Amino acid sequence: MKVGYIGLGRMGRGMALNIIKAGYDLVVFDRSDDAVAALVAAGATAADSAGELTKSVDVVFTSLPGPPEVEAVVLGDDGVAANITQGKVLFELSTSSRSLALRIHDELSSRGAAMLDAPVSGGPAGAESGDMAFWVGGDRDIYEQYLPLLQSMGDKPRHCGPIGSGLIVKLVNNIAGHMIMSSLAEIFSTGVKAGVDPLELWDALRLGVVGKGSPLNMLTKQFLPGQYEPAAFALKLAYKDAMLATELGRDLGVPMRIANTAMADMLEALNRGDGDKDCRVYLGLQLERAGVSIAVDPDAIAAVLNE
Repeated sequence: MKVGYIGLGRMGRGMALNIIKAGYDLVVFDRSDDAVAALVAAGATAADSAGELTKSVDVVFTSLPGPPEVEAVVLGDDGVAANITQGKVLFELSTSSRSLALRIHDELSSRGAAMLDAPVSGGPAGAESGDMAFWVGGDRDIYEQYLPLLQSMGDKPRHCGPIGSGLIVKLVNNIAGHMIMSSLAEIFSTGVKAGVDPLELWDALRLGVVGKGSPLNMLTKQFLPGQYEPAAFALKLAYKDAMLATELGRDLGVPMRIANTAMADMLEALNRGDGDKDCRVYLGLQLERAGVSIAVDPDAIAAVLNE
């Protein structure tokens, strides 16, 4: 199998090197001559353009900064789409837009080729070490066919669903991180202004329920199955605690926008008569606004947790 790799930046370089280490025949292209030279020195062959590379390989990987670069390289003149032929595959690894991924998929499908969106998570260090997640959307049979190649670059590939699913997971993962960090900044600004040393606060919070585990694991018994009775901790008690925390913020003159938003939803759920249900019941209000329903089989959740 001949593999092509376009985009040898901080992420792409490490992944491309791992493809070579796994014994694959690799062709590379990048606008940076120095980036290409480093891969050629490691055993790759250089192509003069994205189109030339596409013609010469069986499968193409693109790792680019964002949608404008992806569109130019894949759909532009002498790009991937213009030169791909029937039976070839493109794995698009960039953090890009779902709508663009769907356009590329449709264009390549019309040419008898395939495209899977496969954004990655792990950072440059993970790209180099292979400690890397690939979230893949698209044809599952094609994913399975190329799984060993994906595993040569990262140890955690996962098929997430139809085309676009990989990007959906990547984008919500990224914004989740920023939202969590924003809430932590609000928490620390309150605790430190109240007089607690920031290192002591951080170390103490690690011992609590939130600090000891992933916030995602706090969703497994109530939110994911949609079961809020019996309560592990009642909403009316959680609301009391939230009131005390925001009162502290007001006393100190600390803005608590995220806390106040959560409290507004908690109060709405209380006014619906949900005070004795589990404190996470108010999360269902966001699902209602979005027009979605979540009710995962508890046995299926347990199976994932036990993997």
